[in-house]
Amino acid sequence: MPNHLTPEELSNETGLDRDEIIKLCIEEGVPIYHGKIDKTLFQAQLMAVGAGARTSA
Repeated sequence: MPNHLTPEELSNETGLDRDEIIKLCIEEGVPIYHGKIDKTLFQAQLMAVGAGARTSA
């Protein structure tokens, strides 16, 4: 299974909208290199952002 995915492929795997994935990458500093995103890094950042949202409520 590849570790570097396009925003569309990540969208299919995570259920998030492609534009939301790109927005999160830009806001959180997750690099997009040659149109691909490191899946592990993206998921780790997604969990960190989600955990922060839960603790600040």
